[in-house]
Formats: sequence, C-alpha cells, structure tokens
Amino acid sequence: MRAGALGLVLFVLFIGVWHLAPVGGLAPTPGGVWRRGVEILSDPFYRDGPGSVGVFWHLLTSLRRVLTGFLLAAVIAIPLGFLLGRLEILRWAVDPLVQILRPVSPLAWLPIGLALLHDAESTAVFVIVLSALWPILLNTIDAVRHIHPTYLKLTRTLNTPLWLAVTQVWVPATLPGIITGLRLSLSTSWLVIIAAEMLVGGQGIGFFVWNMWNRLDIDAIVVAIVLIGLTGLILDHLVAALQRTVRHD
Repeated sequence: MRAGALGLVLFVLFIGVWHLAPVGGLAPTPGGVWRRGVEILSDPFYRDGPGSVGVFWHLLTSLRRVLTGFLLAAVIAIPLGFLLGRLEILRWAVDPLVQILRPVSPLAWLPIGLALLHDAESTAVFVIVLSALWPILLNTIDAVRHIHPTYLKLTRTLNTPLWLAVTQVWVPATLPGIITGLRLSLSTSWLVIIAAEMLVGGQGIGFFVWNMWNRLDIDAIVVAIVLIGLTGLILDHLVAALQRTVRHD
C-alpha cells in the first residue's frame, strides 16, 4: 500500500511538472493528451474503410503479428536449442553464424523480407520471427547445457528411451530457462513490431503512430505510447505469471 501511495504521489508530481513546464509549438500537454485520449478511446471499434479504423483494431493487428511470429520462433528455436545444447560439436560449428546474425537489427531484414515475400503482413511476421528467435534459442541452449549431470546419468543407467528422457527429464529441467527466453523474446517482439509497422504501413499501432505524426497530432501519439506501454506490461506480466508457476512447481 505504501509503495502504491508513493507511486501515485510521483505520478501526480510528474503530471504537475509536465503541466507547469514551458512548452510551445507542437509539444503535448496533459490536458490535450487527456482530451485526445477520451476521443480515441470513446470509439475504439469503428471501421470506416481499410485505412481508417479504431485504435482497438490497430492494437489487435499488432498483437496478431507479434503472437504469430513469436510462436513460429518458439517452434523453431526450442527444438534447435535442445539439439545444440546436447551436441557440443554442432554448437561450436554454428556458433559463428549465430554470433554474426544475432546482433543484426531486425529492421535491417525488412527490405529482404519485402523482396522475398512481396507482402507487408508476411514481412512484419518475418521480422518478428527473427527478433524472437535469438533470446529463445540462447536461453534454451544454456538451460540444456546446465541440466544436472545426475539426471542424465540416471537416464543412461536405466536405459531410458530418448522420448521419455526428453519429456520427463530434459523438458522439466530446462523449462524455467526456456520461459525466461520466451519472456525476453515477447518483450523484444513487441518493441520491434512498432518500428516495423511504421515502415510496412497498413494497420497496426506502429502505423497509427506514424499516421498521427503525418497529421502532426502529437497528443494522439502520446496516447498511443501509453497504450503500447500498457499492452507490453500486460504481456510481460502474463509470461511472468507462467514463470512463477513453473518455478513454484
């Protein structure tokens, strides 16, 4: 309760400083942002053609792209992480490629995605896959490498079938590390999709921000930033709840 009260005081203080700060030109103000937010959120579900829709549909489009790319990345990265985590020679063989590709900004892949896929929607998902792949892959590899040796010796001593060893030993032992990778991956994907949508256009909350900039509607951009932050907070808390459940079990 005290932390909540302190947070409320700090928020009110921030709004007060913002309100009293000297602004000019296009700079947003608390009152302007509040009024614009009420306008945007009063009818978030409207549809007036493919290029004119409410903010709910923009958020839904971004979430669909993120979750699609995120799930595809998980399907690729988790099995590959198990393979590389168990086969040291293969891990060392592909490590240079991983280390070269991992630092590349996902947005650098946008032109290649457009050239290969010829579709903005597929390109956005393609960029998310590349964004989400590396945190899941590296955390899975690390989790597999640090499975307790006693568990592995026990499965060999008992001549446990591979499928049973994977489902009953490897997966439970690596699940906390995998979920950590999933959490990092989902946060990264949500960050990247905003920037990607500014470039690919169509729909999405990133496109909404860029469209508002073209209209010089800065108050609407601040409203969108708040919505982006709240959505990211909810996504992170959902995965964090799963992480706490796994660690508790």
